[in-house]
Amino acid sequence: AGAPALAANAPLLTLKDALAAAAAVDPNLALTQARLAVEDAAVRRAALRPNPELSAEIENFAGTGPYLLDRFETTVSYEKTLERGGKQQARTARAQAELPLIRLRGEILRLDFLKDVQLAYAEVLIAEAELLVADARLVATLRSQEQIDRRVASARDPLFAGSRAEALTAQAHVARDVAREKARAARSVLGALTGKSGAFNVSLDTFFEVNAQARASLGATPDIELLEAQRDVAMADIRLAETAARPDPKVRAGVRYLAEDTDLALVVGGSIPLGVSRASRPAVDLARASRTVAEQQIALERVQREREIARLSDRMNALAGEAERIRAEVLPHAIRTVEQVLEGFARGGFEHSDVNQAEIALADARLQRIQALAEHHRLKAQRDRLTAAHRGILSPLEERR
Repeated sequence: AGAPALAANAPLLTLKDALAAAAAVDPNLALTQARLAVEDAAVRRAALRPNPELSAEIENFAGTGPYLLDRFETTVSYEKTLERGGKQQARTARAQAELPLIRLRGEILRLDFLKDVQLAYAEVLIAEAELLVADARLVATLRSQEQIDRRVASARDPLFAGSRAEALTAQAHVARDVAREKARAARSVLGALTGKSGAFNVSLDTFFEVNAQARASLGATPDIELLEAQRDVAMADIRLAETAARPDPKVRAGVRYLAEDTDLALVVGGSIPLGVSRASRPAVDLARASRTVAEQQIALERVQREREIARLSDRMNALAGEAERIRAEVLPHAIRTVEQVLEGFARGGFEHSDVNQAEIALADARLQRIQALAEHHRLKAQRDRLTAAHRGILSPLEERR
């Protein structure tokens, strides 16, 4: 089977071109950038030290007896918390640990979107290949109808043979129109995903030419890196919880105004919380448990992904082999059968039903090959997503912020 004629002046759209165009218009990109901007602000906030406090207090402001007179005392104080144990650094590091999570989650969303684009591109190829078969089937039925019409006109075949040929031609027209509409709809979906609103052409060479390949390997994927980033967050939580075990003293200094004799006095003081070490232990234990869970998730995710990649690779190779055997072993015989039946029909040795059955068998063989190739390309989109094969198309988010 060959590719259909290219539309005039329409550019050729390859899968790589479609993915690059889709990556440029992906709405997930702007959303992730907005989330990164929010987290940047959170990092700056986490780096701030606790604000000092300025307080004022009036004692003996009102009362009975001598306190009805002007004997109040006013104290103005400045209080500051002295952070100890690296709390500021730990707090900042914890906020910074969220940045990779946001970036990787955004990257995962973008790769999921590219998978949808790859599947949509495959559907265009599948629909175009099925349209080839429908066109070929229509041409064959039209050719057969012409022959039947001549035979009916010469009284070599009965009238119902012509009616049956017309019915088969009408069915072929409907099948061709359905295939054409399916191809149009598939192109519309791909155009919406990639922003390609105009006409474009695709080459069916990449659809029909598939070969058995070695198993793909699991390299660096954002899905695994996300779990690793979650582990890093748990480690940052451990450090933050450990710093909470160090109490932070508060120092205070102020001036007291004695209204009775208009004297001033210097006031100093401080405080330190008690029991913070005991109170911080559950938080440390929780963070350590979260780190263990993250490490186990990383190991489990690797094993599951490697198994799934191996399964998809084996199935893809089996489908590629099936499609090749149909091309090399089934189609030549089916084509030869049609040729032989047509030759016999022209000599009067076969009925029109024999021609129709041979042509149906040829179309079914072609569709069977297309179905195998279609599943192959769909599975390839799944495997490419698991291995993050199109990660290089995505521009780094850090450079866009």
